Amino acid sequence: MTDVSVRLADPADRPTLERLWLLFRHDMSEYSGVLPNPDGTFRSDRLHAALTRADWAPYLLTSDGSPAGLALVRSLAGPTRVLSGFFVVRGVRRTGIGLRAVREVVARHPGPWEVAFQQGNATAVAFWRRVATEIAGEAWTEERRPVPGRPDLPPDTWISFTAPAEAQGGTSSASVSRAPGLHVHGHTSSA
Repeated sequence: MTDVSVRLADPADRPTLERLWLLFRHDMSEYSGVLPNPDGTFRSDRLHAALTRADWAPYLLTSDGSPAGLALVRSLAGPTRVLSGFFVVRGVRRTGIGLRAVREVVARHPGPWEVAFQQGNATAVAFWRRVATEIAGEAWTEERRPVPGRPDLPPDTWISFTAPAEAQGGTSSASVSRAPGLHVHGHTSSA
């Protein structure tokens, strides 16, 4: 089994997250049909928000000291957390890293969650259904919703579940100070 470490990104991680974001958006272009910008990058509004806004938390996934993926969580102050981006590098997919990483991220923010994915991505469909079942048993829902501002795209599939604090390690998020340009959230025990 491949080891995975999940930690909040700090300012020094920004270039790594930006590169992982390019890989993620490249993978997603298969389902969205979106081409890169003229400079070879993809739109990165969500990554920028995760790195700068207090209501977001960017996580870096590593395996044996190397970058292995990312997770972007938004709506930390809202009633429902949203996993706004989740990516695992192809070289470590199907090793259990993704499931372990998402469980750890969700455990840091117990309560209601939502995650969206494309129905045409069969791997994502199976993965997110497994995640929801492992975290919430049979107490999760799935629905299709239009992509805001993109009537040309098929609707996203959304899974909703609640991560119980006692079953997930009992943590809650709290904002902490840090260098300008990257907002990091600390976690404190709720016990």
